[in-house]
Amino acid sequence: QVQLVESGGGLVQAGGSLRLSCAASGRTFGPYAMGWFRQAPGKESEFVAGISWSGGTSYYADSVKGRFTISRDNVKNTVYLQMNSLKPEDTAVYYCARGHGLRATTRNEYDYWGQGTQVTVSA
Repeated sequence: QVQLVESGGGLVQAGGSLRLSCAASGRTFGPYAMGWFRQAPGKESEFVAGISWSGGTSYYADSVKGRFTISRDNVKNTVYLQMNSLKPEDTAVYYCARGHGLRATTRNEYDYWGQGTQVTVSA
């Protein structure tokens, strides 16, 4: 079993920044990719960003490219999502998950999920 716990969400004004963290515990953190998804009320879950085990490859949804940065610290078993220039449309519950494959962007490529952290961006 792998437990994933997100933190760092909150309320921020448009243009502001937040950094989300996802701490992993349990059997294994690696060698797996990690990813972030989000889900806004009434909308489908959306892939946000993913990162390879080594951290050498990262990939983003077009909607966040250039504003969000995913990173990881394999010693601390933690993955991060730095979110800058936030927009009201970024408001959602953000989830981290453990992934499989080189560029996993769909939910069925991820097996363990955190409970989510709320991000609210006011206009």
